[in-house]
Amino acid sequence: MKDHYHTKLPTGRDIPLLAVGIIGIGTSGPIIAKSLIPVPSLIFLRNLIGGLLMLPFAISRREWKSKTQLISIYWSALAGMILAAHFLCFFWSMRLTSVATGTALTATQPIFAALFIKFKGGHIPKRSIGGMLIAFFSVLVITGVDLNLSIRSFQGDLLAIIGGALGASYMLIGSKVQKDISTSTFTTVCYLVCSLSVLPVVVLTGSPLSGFTTYDWLLLLALIIGAQLLGHTLFNLSLKRVSPVVVSLIVFFEVPVSAILALIWLGQQPPAGTIPGIIGLIFGCSIFVLRSNQEHQVRQ
Repeated sequence: MKDHYHTKLPTGRDIPLLAVGIIGIGTSGPIIAKSLIPVPSLIFLRNLIGGLLMLPFAISRREWKSKTQLISIYWSALAGMILAAHFLCFFWSMRLTSVATGTALTATQPIFAALFIKFKGGHIPKRSIGGMLIAFFSVLVITGVDLNLSIRSFQGDLLAIIGGALGASYMLIGSKVQKDISTSTFTTVCYLVCSLSVLPVVVLTGSPLSGFTTYDWLLLLALIIGAQLLGHTLFNLSLKRVSPVVVSLIVFFEVPVSAILALIWLGQQPPAGTIPGIIGLIFGCSIFVLRSNQEHQVRQ
């Protein structure tokens, strides 16, 4: 794999795909915070329905005949388990801390993706380290403010950061397997395994799967259409051509989308002390990719 792959910015049709994906995934936090459906039930139903909607497209591909495709399907199943853990962390963080803070901390994915790739021997330019350090210290600012506010908010912050690491792992696997199988096959296996992985949590917590109000069912439908199909699925489609490091960084732009929706819809404004941290977090991760891309241009 070429060195500049992990810092090359998206082009062509990936730009509108990722733009729609940002809006789709940006609706996730406010919807989760607004919904009264228990977290395990919300994750189970979201992924079960999303997987079933993708199933006909996956079956039409018939991508289970070769050994390579079967191995990729096994990896997709692993990605589904990781996605389940990611969702549990992210969804519960939305109930414990503010939407803006939780979304920002979960969006630390590019830092974890870069570290994973570096650990595997991939090339991450040294000029990007400054951006990563800014992002890291910004995370400390945000979590420090929330710790002073309440232990509950701080717990939500920690869950969001763990969710960011899990989200990076999920994207790295998605990037790997989609070289051998289609996005529809990957997402079908991933979403269905994700729902099955959460099912024991649903049972153990006694979370209901029915009896919700019409309003909550509409919120669930909006979550499936927006965050699941127009968010995660379009991001996965772009992973065929765009590095998971760059896609993870682009996910950062969901932070202002979620914050604006949370302010308008929920009247939820993050404490003033967290705003500089969120700005620094976005700025640091942006420097990470932009400086890396500049180094690639100099090499050319």
